[in-house]
Amino acid sequence: MPKDTFYNLSNEKKKRIFDAAVQEFSTRRFSEASLNQIVKAAKIPWGSFYQYFSGKEDIFQYMFEEILKEKREIILSAEALDPDADVFEICVQTIRATLEWSRAKPEYSKIGMLMEIDNSEFITGLRTASLKSLRELIERDKERGLIKPDVDSDLVADMIYTLIWKQYSLTGLDEDKFFKRINDGIKIIREGIAVSKD
Repeated sequence: MPKDTFYNLSNEKKKRIFDAAVQEFSTRRFSEASLNQIVKAAKIPWGSFYQYFSGKEDIFQYMFEEILKEKREIILSAEALDPDADVFEICVQTIRATLEWSRAKPEYSKIGMLMEIDNSEFITGLRTASLKSLRELIERDKERGLIKPDVDSDLVADMIYTLIWKQYSLTGLDEDKFFKRINDGIKIIREGIAVSKD
């Protein structure tokens, strides 16, 4: 995260640095991104960069957290969200609440897509951390008797996460097709695919 000196900057300068990070990380994977490009686009001296951030991980984490804050605000302000819904319905509600936002800010989606193909230790750690709230919802639903107690929460969270990203990358521009695929995939995860032999 940024050093204290970063928070003393003007809002305009902080925004310029954020925008430069978004520009770079939406065009290159984290492992290939260039701090030099960020510094140039932000129009700050190299020495100043290291007064604000320790390195590439720091600026990426800052940018990522700012995007997540914006996403959380949109989700929390969505009227259709039902906090008592099961994890599957909450996923669909959350996607609906943020889909328009992600279209208005396509560079955020590009950052997410590039994170999916980056196997650096840092990005893998961020992806794992981002699954935490999904795992917590699955655990909550186990306690509520909505999901079998012996189900592997990590695996289910990973399946849901992968389903959403894969379908978004394939059909994200066709909203009807995207939601049909998500709903069909969630139904399979919920109910399974084997025919009962009873």
